[in-house]
Amino acid sequence: QVTVIDALGKRCPLPVIELAKRIGEVPVGGTVAVLADDEAARLDIPAWCGMRGQEYTGEAPAADYGGDRGSAYLVVRRS
Repeated sequence: QVTVIDALGKRCPLPVIELAKRIGEVPVGGTVAVLADDEAARLDIPAWCGMRGQEYTGEAPAADYGGDRGSAYLVVRRS
């Protein structure tokens, strides 16, 4: 099961802040899909993962996770 964080329409750093707030709700090994349409998220989310010991696993169309635009940035909780 994937936890979806809808940050569409929010400017960075808000998508990363939402991810940081909610990562604790996800079981270790679980996946989070952050839906965002701000281009800065493409750099900010992988950077946050590197700093926080989480695993960035890539990008997919937001439509794959219920969004109507933008991208889904996929993160696996490691700690």
